[in-house]
Amino acid sequence: MENFLSTAVEIAREAGALVAELFKRPKEISYKRPSDLVTNADRRSEALIIQRLRNHFPGQAIVAEEGGGAQTSSEYCWYVDPLDGTTNFAHGFAVFCVTLGLAYRGEVIAGVVFDPIRDELFTAERGSGAFLNGQRIRVSPVNKLSESLLATGFPPFASNHDLNIQFYFRLTKLSHGIRRAGSAALDLCSVAAGRFEGFWELKLNPWDKAAGTLLVTEAGGRVSGLTGGPFQLLADEVFASNGHVHDEMCSVFSEVMAEYRGAKGKGEG
Repeated sequence: MENFLSTAVEIAREAGALVAELFKRPKEISYKRPSDLVTNADRRSEALIIQRLRNHFPGQAIVAEEGGGAQTSSEYCWYVDPLDGTTNFAHGFAVFCVTLGLAYRGEVIAGVVFDPIRDELFTAERGSGAFLNGQRIRVSPVNKLSESLLATGFPPFASNHDLNIQFYFRLTKLSHGIRRAGSAALDLCSVAAGRFEGFWELKLNPWDKAAGTLLVTEAGGRVSGLTGGPFQLLADEVFASNGHVHDEMCSVFSEVMAEYRGAKGKGEG
């Protein structure tokens, strides 16, 4: 396990340095679909990460955002986001990161998230705790939703923005506020580090959340589906919290979904 994590740290730092350098230069941007952009930094960072992973761990599966990985029969699978926060990067907004998560038989066992702008390295191994730059981190002790700072995200191509807007509308009135910084991996790290009490998002891919969800659980938090069901890496939703406000937020999600579906059903009737 130590070899997996230490190697992932080296790779994330190298890719992060590349991304940080490219951030200073004119951006080369193209589109995978309307509002879903990709930059030369995404592609170059992914190519670097995949090459390093193949050199160190030949035969292991790699699933990467820009499609450069490889599926194999290995029980180990790396989930790679070479630049989480691409839209931020493209606009010159310095909130983005490199993230690698390793799953064994479908369960994430090691994760790294590196923010090269702030030089913050988040690491976790299953059963060994969560760390920020080598120092142990824990989730927030806040136990009231009314005293919580939350975070969410709105993927540019999501078909259910309306539902998430309803979540946002309800929860922003029940909490200290909601932040939308544009990097799911960093939002999860902020839950792990006690900066946010909760984070949720719809339409996420496994590479967006593999490392971050491990960090949350290893920091003492809780990760699940929106209504409290078991977390599934390959599902497209995630809800992570410090654990203390989890059930209360799940109740809000359930109430809002019921109201939303009821209103939608009447509109279609």
